[in-house]
Amino acid sequence: MTRYVAFLRGVNVGGVNLKMADVARVFTDAGFTGVATVLASGNVLLESGTDAADVRATAERALREAFGYDAWVLVYDVESLAAISAAYPFAREVEGSHSYVTFVADPAVLDELAAQTAGPDERIAPGDGVLYWQVPRGSTLDSPIGKTMGKRAYKSSTTTRNLRTLAKVLAR
Repeated sequence: MTRYVAFLRGVNVGGVNLKMADVARVFTDAGFTGVATVLASGNVLLESGTDAADVRATAERALREAFGYDAWVLVYDVESLAAISAAYPFAREVEGSHSYVTFVADPAVLDELAAQTAGPDERIAPGDGVLYWQVPRGSTLDSPIGKTMGKRAYKSSTTTRNLRTLAKVLAR
């Protein structure tokens, strides 16, 4: 059995409101074991004997059937997530800034995002299947990178978490 983290995109922001206890039940009913949620932003720890692609497909199907929304999920084994977090290339805690990791399932989308021009106070760097991003507080949605990542075209293949959330997930 492999321990995975499933990141649900757009949960409890933008109109898709789910109770994490209900999400955990759906994942358990879908056949996953050791299911636990972390925070209310769609972070699910689970165990499965299948690969990450199968976990993703099963989770998306189960969520769509249970909640009737266009569910998108990105899945990583815990060891890969720890490596992604450890590789954050900027100072982790910068006064007045948010430190994010955008998970990207499609390599072409990652290339597209990494080629964007960051705003004057933003920093971006591509990583292994992720885009590392640092942006001033209060400008996340209005920054050049934030506006780009918010586009519908990236909905099915990206989701963003801040480093503090990743630390909480990894601590479980």
